[in-house]
Amino acid sequence: MKAYEFPAKVTDEGKIEFPDTLLKYLAVNQQVRVIVLVQEPTDTEDEEEENAAWHRLATEQFFGDCSEEDAIYDEI
Repeated sequence: MKAYEFPAKVTDEGKIEFPDTLLKYLAVNQQVRVIVLVQEPTDTEDEEEENAAWHRLATEQFFGDCSEEDAIYDEI
C-alpha cells in the first residue's frame, strides 16, 4: 500500500478537495483508504486552568505529610 500526504480543505458542499498533483496518481474507480486528521481547536483559558490545577496538585503532594511507611527515611 502506498501513502500520500497532502493538505486539503473541505468545500462549501462538505467534500474534501484532492489536489490535481495527487489525482494523476489515482486510477479512475480505484478503491482508496482515507485517513482524515484535523487540528483540534484549543481553548487557552481551559488549558491554563488545567495547568494551574496540575501545579496545585504537584505542590500539595510535594509539601503534604508523608505516610508512616515513609517515616523510616527520616532516621537515615
